[in-house]
Amino acid sequence: MASTTITRRNLKLGGLDIPTLDITGTTDGPVLTLIAGVHGCEYASMAALRKWANGLVGRELSGRIQAVPVLNLPSFRARTPFVVPDDGKNLNRCFPGDPEGTLADRLAYDTFTKVITGSDALIDMHTGDMVEALQPFALYDAGTAEARAREMATAYGLGYVIRQEPGPDRAVAGTTSASAAEIGIPAIIAEAGGCGLVERSAVEAHVRGLDRVLALLGMSESPQGEKTPTVYLKRFLWLHCRDEGWWEPTAWVGDAVTEGHVIGTVSSLDGTQTLETITAPADGVLMFITSSPAVAADGLLLGLAAR
Repeated sequence: MASTTITRRNLKLGGLDIPTLDITGTTDGPVLTLIAGVHGCEYASMAALRKWANGLVGRELSGRIQAVPVLNLPSFRARTPFVVPDDGKNLNRCFPGDPEGTLADRLAYDTFTKVITGSDALIDMHTGDMVEALQPFALYDAGTAEARAREMATAYGLGYVIRQEPGPDRAVAGTTSASAAEIGIPAIIAEAGGCGLVERSAVEAHVRGLDRVLALLGMSESPQGEKTPTVYLKRFLWLHCRDEGWWEPTAWVGDAVTEGHVIGTVSSLDGTQTLETITAPADGVLMFITSSPAVAADGLLLGLAAR
């Protein structure tokens, strides 16, 4: 009897040799692309993909999976949160990339053209980076494939699902999911875990999520376990401070807040004066918070998903 096989190889992306896994099922089916390590210090998502992918041997599987456990190798090796150390760019702001740009641009371009393009579905796995506490959630982008993307985000089972529309109020652009959505590929960004820690609960949340999406796509049997109720949120608002200082949140990830609610302050480093009081711009749920007191001018403080 034929069985699922895993082929390990290095794929040349942005001039780097990136380890990848090609997982081939026993029957025809969709091509699912899984990426982790777009941010090189978000370890729980990488750990989950490594564990899950290597556990597929012997399972009945339809279709093919291409998995990239650690995409941003320079950041991973240098332990540099958020950005590619070679050029200081956030890789998940560079898609679909530029073959003539800096390393982050080239890595994004090759990943988009060689890995994402041609997929039937994409999951980009993340967790809170080294100074980022996080409430688990999944995000998808508006577009022609958004109905399927919403189903994938729901199936992943993280409790909160955010829909992001294009436009000037968009919290973040240049992402894997946005670039995939623009060419009609259903895609989600799945976030679980925080502060760069390999938390067992976060790893398990990602593993369960991958199994659920695999079942949704008809690539494997449905997993056992209860379904998680889902809250759908409409906008993602990212709040920044004006000046550098000492950031002290008064609310935490997962907290529901109302418009005008005080959620933190930025004070002088000597503690003698409050430079800014941060209030919620809308009703919503706090999805991530910068966990470090140190913030620069125009520093990112938190992400609020609005109802």
